[in-house]
Amino acid sequence: MNKTAVIAVGGNSLIKDSKKIAMADQLEAVKETCFFVAKMVEKGWNVVITHGNGPQVGFLLRRIEIAATELPTIPLDIIVADTQGAIGYMIQQSLNNEFKKRRIDRKVATVVSQILVDADDPAFKKPSKPIGSFMSYEEAMKKQSEDGWNVIEDSGRGWRRVVASPMPQEIIEKNAIKTLIDTGYIVVAAGGGGIPVVENNSNYIGVAAVIDKDYASSLLATSIGADLFMISTAVEKVYLNFGNENQKSLDVITLAEARKYAAEGHFAAGSMGPKINAVIKYLEAGGKEALITCPDKIEDALDGKNGTRIIP
Repeated sequence: MNKTAVIAVGGNSLIKDSKKIAMADQLEAVKETCFFVAKMVEKGWNVVITHGNGPQVGFLLRRIEIAATELPTIPLDIIVADTQGAIGYMIQQSLNNEFKKRRIDRKVATVVSQILVDADDPAFKKPSKPIGSFMSYEEAMKKQSEDGWNVIEDSGRGWRRVVASPMPQEIIEKNAIKTLIDTGYIVVAAGGGGIPVVENNSNYIGVAAVIDKDYASSLLATSIGADLFMISTAVEKVYLNFGNENQKSLDVITLAEARKYAAEGHFAAGSMGPKINAVIKYLEAGGKEALITCPDKIEDALDGKNGTRIIP
């Protein structure tokens, strides 16, 4: 039986140049990542691809702001669903084209994924995830008063809306994802961390929140019993003392070492921190191994020649 890997691809990796943000530019970036994923499939792996969507959500929110005088606004949960479909489409198309080139008889399907979160998650009491455009103080106060937004001053650059980032509890469509894998599909799922929903009187209701993509991917990998959890990011390896003269790359570390280094503060909250914590959760739940590397080093990482491997 083929092994299954969950590969988490960062939303920022779809935008390599801040001056090239058109959909055509993003599609070209997706094609590059899919080239390396296809090589993995060619070697016999089943693959579930997750992806970030931070920049894409920001763009869509800005479009909504510009069109607000003519069209109704769109709730954040619908925006996450929208970007899941758009990015999933680009991945599907790019991978299918790569498979044709390589004569690989596999198909790709995107599952628009809801993720159950706890309505009592402490994150809802302290929203902290900035989304959307910068605003003036006056605009921010108006949004706070009229629309009930939570707003903060963001590092001297202006005011922004902030929403909660609750921990994922359950992948609602996990059985559908597993069925697709078992029948030979490559699957795109839990895009952007998934659509956050809460349960109310046995009904699911979307909420204005965002779920960390790496935590959702970790939960997905655990839920489907994946053999490998891979995070594709901007660096080839994980480093201690990153950016300093005594910077040290990590080739293979254990779960205990990952916990130790995280506790010592080696991994920043806004970058490598969530990735390491997501790996820790996956391994603590019985996961077999994890890899962190950049897209063009995926093949070398699988062969043990690059990347950082984290083992139980």
